[in-house]
Amino acid sequence: MLSIFRSILKSKIGAAIALVALILIALAFASGDIAGLRNSSVLGSGNAVATVGGKAIDAVQLSQGANRALERFKQQQPTATMKLLVAQGGIDQILNDLIDRSALSVFGKDHQIAISDRLIDSEIAQIPGFQGVDGKFDQNTFRQALAQQGISEKALREEIADNLTAQQLMVPATSGAVMPAYAATRYASLLNEVRSGSVVALPSPLFAPTAAPSDAQLLAFYKSHINDFVRPERRVVRYATFGAEALKAPPPPTDAEITARYQAGKAIYAAQDKRQITQLIVPTEAAAKAIIAEVSGGKSLDVAAKEKGLSTAQLGFFSKDELAGQISSEIADAVFTTPVGKLAAPQKSALGWHVIRVDEEQKKPARPLTAVRDEIAQQLTDEKRRKAFSDMLANIEDQFSNGAGLADVAKNLGAEVKKTEPLTANGQVYGKPGEMAPASVKPVLVTAFSMDQEEPQVAEVERGKTFVIYDVTEIASSAPAPLTEIKDDVKLAWKIDAGSQAAKAAAIRMQVEIRKGKSLEQAMAGAGKPLPPVQQVSLSRPALSAALRSGKEVPPPVSLMFHMAKGTVKVQSAAGERGWFVVLLKDIQPGTVQSEELVKGAQRELGQQLGQAYGEALVKAARNEVGVTKHERAIRAVRNQLAGIGSTN
Repeated sequence: MLSIFRSILKSKIGAAIALVALILIALAFASGDIAGLRNSSVLGSGNAVATVGGKAIDAVQLSQGANRALERFKQQQPTATMKLLVAQGGIDQILNDLIDRSALSVFGKDHQIAISDRLIDSEIAQIPGFQGVDGKFDQNTFRQALAQQGISEKALREEIADNLTAQQLMVPATSGAVMPAYAATRYASLLNEVRSGSVVALPSPLFAPTAAPSDAQLLAFYKSHINDFVRPERRVVRYATFGAEALKAPPPPTDAEITARYQAGKAIYAAQDKRQITQLIVPTEAAAKAIIAEVSGGKSLDVAAKEKGLSTAQLGFFSKDELAGQISSEIADAVFTTPVGKLAAPQKSALGWHVIRVDEEQKKPARPLTAVRDEIAQQLTDEKRRKAFSDMLANIEDQFSNGAGLADVAKNLGAEVKKTEPLTANGQVYGKPGEMAPASVKPVLVTAFSMDQEEPQVAEVERGKTFVIYDVTEIASSAPAPLTEIKDDVKLAWKIDAGSQAAKAAAIRMQVEIRKGKSLEQAMAGAGKPLPPVQQVSLSRPALSAALRSGKEVPPPVSLMFHMAKGTVKVQSAAGERGWFVVLLKDIQPGTVQSEELVKGAQRELGQQLGQAYGEALVKAARNEVGVTKHERAIRAVRNQLAGIGSTN
């Protein structure tokens, strides 16, 4: 499941991106990922998992990095768990990323790369979470956000400084490489090349033994391939669904309740007058008046602002009182005395002088109780139904907590108890391909596969409409199936495997004979089997790329031809042990390069690859110079604790 995560970091392009992106953890935080960075209570901050040039990376940093990685991975694989991330080596990979970032930071400081306070201030001011209603940095918002997350201003500034140091080192290294035009031209010609060759298929069934295996052979094969015969965990879920029919209709709202709700929401039903505005803030009154004069002369406010290196901000609909509370009563008075589409007289606030355009108005007349009685009655009815449902669900949970069984609760609800066939975790009915769990059970499968037997629970299937009570009655753990129960399946697997091994041996013999000078036809004759006719293949690299981009399946031997030298012969396996291929690449015709843009594109691509190599070399040099020590005991403690957390998630 971590293959996607790993492939991003190890791909030719992804590696270069990762080297830059992964050192900017604080800047990722700055772009809005505030929650969860400093709230770990599982591991102490004093436990160093690594030391980089005298600078410690503690257990909290590693666990937080793991949590962020898991959240990103869950966007592609929702069922991923921390336990799986730990089991597949994710913690070591995350730690190495943190070490790379710290090594670059220490290396940069040792080589006199200085980050000024002004630059750090600029980075902080760009963080959306620290900006006020006017889109500008707000000190109070900044301090509140840090306080909510338990982050000190000093820690944030240090982290941003570290990442800016690393960024200054990495960006020139990874983006400045350029390949010569002659090399790019040669590479571009390869992008349009056409490759031709011959493919011989050796199907496994042709080479499979005709005699049945002995009991000893079968047992030996079963033991050596036992992981191929593991049955997944299966669970039988007992369930009963119910909905509105199980709920006694609540009494209709009374006149007193309707009147009380109207009085409580008087502001909602009162007359409303709101304005939507676009504003520009400038430092002086003279600047504000100059912009107003330009707009009066025919320019738009946006253009006038842009010409001066400024930008406007559109604010949502505000009532006069709301605008007065947000900015000032003078500005509110000016806005609400200005016609739609016009500029209000410039007004001053603590932020500067405001040039405001009134974009739109929303006016609603007051609505008396008689006009909204039915609306309020429906609101109260819906609320009573939701509360009744909530009370009923709470009552069901109380019954389960007090020892009531699923059948008893279902009987009280008038719901029919049903039972699924054995299910796997992905919702499939075990042993019946294509058959899936009932629709009402699918939403609770994740929980059903993490709970103990006969511990009934209640869940919502369709929001506000359908609910299910369920428990697990049978659990069959994942384990290899006994040989006696799957003997025929093992015999078939043995036969396929034996045929594949014999086909592979024959393919390798053909490869050797062709390399010695025999023709393809002579080598085929020596196989001793009636092989299928030779397939002649000719394909251009653009056609191959187009097929891969569109998701089409490219036969393995065809793909192999684009990784071979002219005149060579190679052996390739077919999927699922279905057979083997002998592939002979006869000719490579380079493409013609007629587009200068194609050469430039090749220069960019090769430059990126060269930049990636430079970046990796820089990280390695930084590690070697500053010195890195990993504290295995502390790392192991983080792995163990995170695995424990993940297993309960």
